[in-house]
Amino acid sequence: MSIATLGAVDLEHLVTAAVAAPSLHNTQPWRFRVDPRTRTVQVLAAVDRGLRHTDPTGRAVHLSAGCAVLNLRIAAAHLGHEPVTRLLPCPSRPDLLATVRLAGTARRTPAPGLYAALWRRHSSRFPFSDRLPPADLLAELAEAAHSEGACLSFAGPRRTDRLLRTTWEAEARNRADVDRAAESRRWAVGPARPSLGVPTAALGPQDALDRIPMRDFGAHRHPSVLPARAYERHPTLALLHTAHDRRADWLRAGQALERVLLVATAHGVRTSLLHQALEWPDLRRSLEDHGSPGRAQMVVRLGYGPEGPASPRRTAREVMAEDA
Repeated sequence: MSIATLGAVDLEHLVTAAVAAPSLHNTQPWRFRVDPRTRTVQVLAAVDRGLRHTDPTGRAVHLSAGCAVLNLRIAAAHLGHEPVTRLLPCPSRPDLLATVRLAGTARRTPAPGLYAALWRRHSSRFPFSDRLPPADLLAELAEAAHSEGACLSFAGPRRTDRLLRTTWEAEARNRADVDRAAESRRWAVGPARPSLGVPTAALGPQDALDRIPMRDFGAHRHPSVLPARAYERHPTLALLHTAHDRRADWLRAGQALERVLLVATAHGVRTSLLHQALEWPDLRRSLEDHGSPGRAQMVVRLGYGPEGPASPRRTAREVMAEDA
């Protein structure tokens, strides 16, 4: 059934907002199905775009879908509709990750600036300046995560060093793992569809001084062809974590992550995601051993610097399920 049959409710606009969410390697591992009768958008996992070697449990897919759900909620509220969300609503349908139903007039509008930030937010993998985000903003970011059922803790100097060392260890393992390295390269150089993957221009320069670790998307190229620029000396890193580690927790973590990223964007703060250590069970546990009160879900880098180019996105009609 066509999106247009829903009349004044612009569900194509809602799906476009959902697609603006971040995903590992910009795989965009989601599809959407619209039920005009119940005014519901279903969020489904796109199994064919999962990362079999990097994300064998599907945790990153759930985080990405959670980010898309948060965007759907914000866009629905902006249009004046109350979004009623259900996570994993059908146990017999593991691919159905969430539903968002438009249930009448919104009881409250989203926080100022979040809807606008939704369209501007994207990762910046470029060096940041040494200017630090103010303490009151960090508190606001922590509250944003808490409002979605997760916790966001900021690393001091010693914990930052541990996070960086752990991320570098994950980087080294990823480079040495033939399957994972090939998987990263496939999405960096771009698969057959130009609307997927991370464009080369968005990858940022290689960190020649070993300060901020970035995923080695350029592992197949000689380091000398990449510009050598230093990253910030004192990075601001935050660890997002949840009390438990079930599929529903991954979806909640995704919603919390996206709210944090949107609040940061609304305040002019750039962000990038350091997921590497989360991809290895022992390294993930080591993150949790250093001050995390629960299960680690994402490491977030924040700062001030160049916006950098955005990764491409598929259109709303490209991500609609075939039987929609």
